[in-house]
Amino acid sequence: MNDSATAPQASVTELLVCVKCRRGQDIPQDDRRPGRKFYDGITALPRPEGLRITPVECLQNCDLGCTVALRGGGEKWTYVFANVDEEAHPEMILDGAAQYHATPDGVIPWRQRPEHFKRNCVARIPPATPVAETPA
Repeated sequence: MNDSATAPQASVTELLVCVKCRRGQDIPQDDRRPGRKFYDGITALPRPEGLRITPVECLQNCDLGCTVALRGGGEKWTYVFANVDEEAHPEMILDGAAQYHATPDGVIPWRQRPEHFKRNCVARIPPATPVAETPA
């Protein structure tokens, strides 16, 4: 019998990075867009354990600069963050992703969140697996 079939899966946090982001600029077709620059920069850094970084074509948040989303498993909230700067924010986003990964539900206590997370959260999406409600 294969033990890996019964072993619990390690949780993975996924950082989705919009690589089509133009940050409101006219970008010639042959130049790298700010979203792609951010993706290239963040993937060049050491990443926290349990973090997968995934490029996506568009997160439909074009008016608010570069956009990323954090999601993890069926029991964590998903967060979408905007106004990400491709040069200044890769390490901050990785630090925030590590904090997110360390939580059971994806909710980083307010005072511990990176300042950028506090001010640039576009959406918070409930977990795919609903948490059982307690009777009233």
